[in-house]
Amino acid sequence: MDQNNTLFSFEETEVSPKDCRSIQLNGPVTILGMSFPNDDSRREYFRKKLKDLLPSLRMIEGFPEGSDEDILTLSDPPYYTACPNPWAKDLLAEWESQKNELSAKGDRDKSFEVHEPYAADVSEGKNNPIYMAHAYHTKVPYSAIMKYLLHYTEPGDIVFDGFCGTGMTGVASNLCGSSAEVQKVNPIGKVGVRKCLCSDLSPIASLISASYNLSYNATLFEKKAKAILDQVDKELGWMYETEISGHKAKANYYIWSDVFTCPNCGEEIIFWDYAVDLNGETIKDSFECKHCGSTLSKKNLNKGWETVYDPIIGETVRRIKKAPVRVNYVSSDGRRGEADYSEFDKAIWNKASDISSCNYLGAIPDGDESSRNYALGLKHIHQLFTERNLRYLTRVNQLVSGDAIMQAWFTSVIQNASIMYKFRLDRKGGIVSGTLFVPSLNIEQNPSKLLRAKIRDFVQSAHSFRNNTVVGISSATNLATIPDDSIDYMFIDPPFGANLMYSELNSIWEGWLRVITETTSEAIVNHSQGKSLFDYQTLMNRSLKEFYRILKPGKWLTLEFSNTSAAVWNSIQNALQGVGFVVANVAALDKKQGSFKAVTTTTAVKQDLVITCYKPSSNLTDKFESSGGSVANVWEFIDEYLCHLPVHIERGNATTSVIERSPKILYDRVITYYVQHGYPVPIDAGEFQAGLRDRYVERDMMFFTAAQVAEYEEKKKQTSDFIPMGLIVSNESDGIEWLRIQLVKPKTYQEIQPDWMQAINGLRKNDILPELSVLLDENFIQEPDGKWRLPNIQDDVDKFKLRTKALLKEFKLYVEQASKPKAKIKEVRVEAVRAGFKQCYIDKDFQTIVTVGDKIPQNLLEEDEILLQFYDIAVNHI
Repeated sequence: MDQNNTLFSFEETEVSPKDCRSIQLNGPVTILGMSFPNDDSRREYFRKKLKDLLPSLRMIEGFPEGSDEDILTLSDPPYYTACPNPWAKDLLAEWESQKNELSAKGDRDKSFEVHEPYAADVSEGKNNPIYMAHAYHTKVPYSAIMKYLLHYTEPGDIVFDGFCGTGMTGVASNLCGSSAEVQKVNPIGKVGVRKCLCSDLSPIASLISASYNLSYNATLFEKKAKAILDQVDKELGWMYETEISGHKAKANYYIWSDVFTCPNCGEEIIFWDYAVDLNGETIKDSFECKHCGSTLSKKNLNKGWETVYDPIIGETVRRIKKAPVRVNYVSSDGRRGEADYSEFDKAIWNKASDISSCNYLGAIPDGDESSRNYALGLKHIHQLFTERNLRYLTRVNQLVSGDAIMQAWFTSVIQNASIMYKFRLDRKGGIVSGTLFVPSLNIEQNPSKLLRAKIRDFVQSAHSFRNNTVVGISSATNLATIPDDSIDYMFIDPPFGANLMYSELNSIWEGWLRVITETTSEAIVNHSQGKSLFDYQTLMNRSLKEFYRILKPGKWLTLEFSNTSAAVWNSIQNALQGVGFVVANVAALDKKQGSFKAVTTTTAVKQDLVITCYKPSSNLTDKFESSGGSVANVWEFIDEYLCHLPVHIERGNATTSVIERSPKILYDRVITYYVQHGYPVPIDAGEFQAGLRDRYVERDMMFFTAAQVAEYEEKKKQTSDFIPMGLIVSNESDGIEWLRIQLVKPKTYQEIQPDWMQAINGLRKNDILPELSVLLDENFIQEPDGKWRLPNIQDDVDKFKLRTKALLKEFKLYVEQASKPKAKIKEVRVEAVRAGFKQCYIDKDFQTIVTVGDKIPQNLLEEDEILLQFYDIAVNHI
């Protein structure tokens, strides 16, 4: 009998390896108005439809690399397609129509609106069976996302995640239907499933997302998974046998060591034998060569190499040399132990290392991360596995093909079954997160044990609130299958700059699927792909433009941000506002666990930021379209903006400032909205602040509508303290706001100066901050007794005009310097450049903006939101 077509039998169920009937739900299925006797007939029908649609779908940007057969085999349509999902529009329409039924039952409120962002900080852990079932580079805990969903949505609302990763937004949407889960997250939250559309550029991400969100029969899944492993163990289990004191045992894992050569005598040095002291539980920094007696360390050893024939690629390859040194085993009576690698183990290896029957998994793609292994002679995906594990995994992969859930289960162990699994003396090894790093001491895990352990995670994650999610592979830059104004809420966790090289890291999984990420529209900074920060910004801008198109007016988008690079932060914020979104709040999301890069680099964080923004109402956009950027529309914008801000934020029984309600941020938002929409800004800062005081109520240096201020004062009474806005000054604008806070009560220069010197410790590089005396003189009023006070309305207007005149005079000096060939301006007063860019924008002098922008320090251009938006607009106009 052909091995690939062998049938399993367990109890009364017979399962074919190439058939997915074994783990689907039994009984009739109704979808898109069509009824099917069971899931198998539903899948067969839609796979045929998908096959006919593939030629047209291939024209959509982001379509993955892979044959029609492999894409169809991976897909479970219409819920999940390994390509752009052609049924997204139809399913969205069906979900929209179901809202009426929910409203009629009283399960949703037709008049539901969200006027304030969810402003509380969120802290959620990751140790949950659902979260742990399949590894990925980044995940937001679903329980954290649920907090946002319960605030922004009603049961039946449609949620979208365009960078879905493992599909935690879908899981959160589903589990809003669980009373127990909602009770844990928000006891007063409205229970009811939210519908979700998950999309990602990566095939492995979409597969994981599907495995977390599609329904399947956990009991039958467990039976089939165990049956597959029983069969493969029967065929290949001998490869993991060892012998201890003349008795057979089963290997849990093998320890492998790099082989080096001594730089003095040239003899081979197995790193394990020289550097590892098991009794002392240490790895030595230095040791003596047993051949020549010279003192050595890992840093001065030469790599050992071997030349072998690789039958999969049909070539002789030169690769780093490794040697097996130990075997960890379990005996027939259940006792665990560890022993040196023996002649018996060598004989097993010689037989097991025949990989001539294994398939080619593809090349490791060129990239900033994957190139680290080229120097080790590792250029193909199959070379990231020992021959023994490659052979075992190949056989399992043959038997799970055609079943998305089974393939997700299989891929869940791929990283840990590779040579990237690091050895540690405490035996708590693992993959170095976010890398393709191959350590000098690695562990070859027994894949059977890994896969059996994962069965439990998948069974426990198979909750009953599934099949309310649609999954597809799409580039966020082209969501062609999703109609305008069709989404009720978005939660997205996009890639951030150069933090992670997703397509390279995902290749170790996607090679097994034979469906690969199409990288042209991958939004990352990657030198190997020729993608700069500007390219990243462009791709993010295109993506956010699509998000804006499909979100309903007046609805919200929450964006998790995982990078402390100010340049990337500003590119994201600029892109959000550039397409039309209005930023309303920034809060913290603590995932409780840091990845490798969160601990070792300055451009990643342990505590992520969450940006909340909204799509302006149709009423506001219509007014701007009909009357342009008039002064009246400034106050229309502020009216709507104030109604989208938190009224009161409490931290530890203290009222804290809502920085977005400060006059500085309010004016910045006005400038941004007008500039990004091509309107001239009709009001200066002084006039704006006067208008604020005329129209709104000021409390604690924040502005409220008349209705809001009553709520604010009532809630403030219930707290015991007030926390003012942050006191760290990074630039002149922050410094002026800091002084405004200090001068609520008039103070002398001598009283201000000591605290000022502490506050300015966080100044950004290359930004000139004027002396304290200059800032006081330009922005505040000195009384006869020498104390400085806040200006009144007329003082503010006069001061602003004088200050603007001085700033523009200083900007002219920068223009003169920038006009000189090859000139570079090392330091600038950013406030002067802001004022100059604004005036150039008014004058439509875009060339001057670009000329100066190209000559000032780039960190200032990239890190300052206002400069960046003026520069980006100017670039597009010349």
